[in-house]
Amino acid sequence: MLKITLGTNNKHKIDEINLIAKNYEVEFVLPSKGYKAIEDGNSFLKNAYCKANCARKNAKTELFLADDSGLCIEALKGAPGIYSARYAQTAQDRINRVLEELKGIDNRKAKFVCAMVLVNKKGEIVFQVQKECHGTILEEQRGKNGFGYDPIFFVDSENRSMAELSDTEKSKISHRALALVDVLEFLKIYNIKGGD
Repeated sequence: MLKITLGTNNKHKIDEINLIAKNYEVEFVLPSKGYKAIEDGNSFLKNAYCKANCARKNAKTELFLADDSGLCIEALKGAPGIYSARYAQTAQDRINRVLEELKGIDNRKAKFVCAMVLVNKKGEIVFQVQKECHGTILEEQRGKNGFGYDPIFFVDSENRSMAELSDTEKSKISHRALALVDVLEFLKIYNIKGGD
């Protein structure tokens, strides 16, 4: 079993990622206590690299993965974008702000974006990927599952909000799932070759 440190303190995120990875010989583990990432990049990929790079400190694994994801709304010129997690104080406040900013706006097209970067012990990028899940912003919240902006993100292909999908359903179509599958497929080849 290949163990990889995931650059996050979010237990929900690691559970979600391990659910997607369960059919691969890979387990993601939390970084050492006191893990704090500096997100000063100007793109999802740059922020994901910052988080993965910070996870190297005191970790026992050979590889480090991190993601940076967010909601990009067409009518708001891509906002909240890389600032999705910092758009307001709480998850509910962030939802409220988006709904307020879209009041009276017909164009509600949006996408969830997830960038993932895998680095080695030296901090070198081994693999990186960016994926999207397209939808529209609802006028009110729907569903109890998921987290973040999931209750207001209507997934066009599923005809439901992200928060109305089960974890298993979400693990097949979400931006994070799509990016992670690419990482896992790469790791399959990487393992066969014996890494670097």
